[in-house]
Amino acid sequence: MAELKYEQVLNIRTTGLREWRKETHYHRYEATPYKALDELFKVYKLERSDRVVDFGCGRGRVSFYIHNRFKIPVTGVEVNDLTFDEALDNKRSYRYIAKDIEAPIQFDYALAEQYDVSETDNVFYFFNPFSVDIFKKVVHNILNSVKVNNRPIDLILYYPTGSYKNFIAKNTPFKLMNKVKVPDARDRKEKFLVYRLA
Repeated sequence: MAELKYEQVLNIRTTGLREWRKETHYHRYEATPYKALDELFKVYKLERSDRVVDFGCGRGRVSFYIHNRFKIPVTGVEVNDLTFDEALDNKRSYRYIAKDIEAPIQFDYALAEQYDVSETDNVFYFFNPFSVDIFKKVVHNILNSVKVNNRPIDLILYYPTGSYKNFIAKNTPFKLMNKVKVPDARDRKEKFLVYRLA
C-alpha cells in the first residue's frame, strides 16, 4: 500500500522531515516507511499483552500503525514541541476512525531519557532518534524497570547505527533475535534489528 494510501486509511499526516533549529543530541524527524513496517510485521508479531513505546515518535506514524494493526497500547515519546503538537492533532483525527479500538494510544512530551518506563512496557522502538549517549540512558532506564518487574523485553532498531549496535553487544544483556531487511532497499542500513532480553 502506498504511503499516501496508508495516511488516508489511518486519517493522519506524518510525511516530511523536520530538522532541529540547532545541533542537539536529538536527530531530525523522519518517519519509518510504511513498506518497511509491513516487512517487519510479516515476521515479527505483537501479542495482546504487549505494550509498545515508540521513542522519538515524531508525528506518530509507527504508533498509529501498530495500534491500528495489533489493537494494543502504544505510547509515543517526543520532545520537539511542534512535532508533538502534530502527533496530538493526528491522534484526534485517527481516533475519529479508530473509535472501536479500546487499547489506549498516548503521546508523552518528554526527553527520552526522562520517560518513566512502565512496569508493563515491553517493546521499545527506535529509528535512530538520538545520540548513543541518550540511547545508553534510555536502555539503562529500561533495564532498571526489569529489576522492578522481571519480563521479556524487545528493542526494535530501524536503520541501526554502529554505535547503537556496539553498545548493545558490549554493554547490555540483550541478544540479537532477528534481522529484517527491507526489499529493494538502496542502503544496506535499511533494515530492522530486533534484540531480546529473555
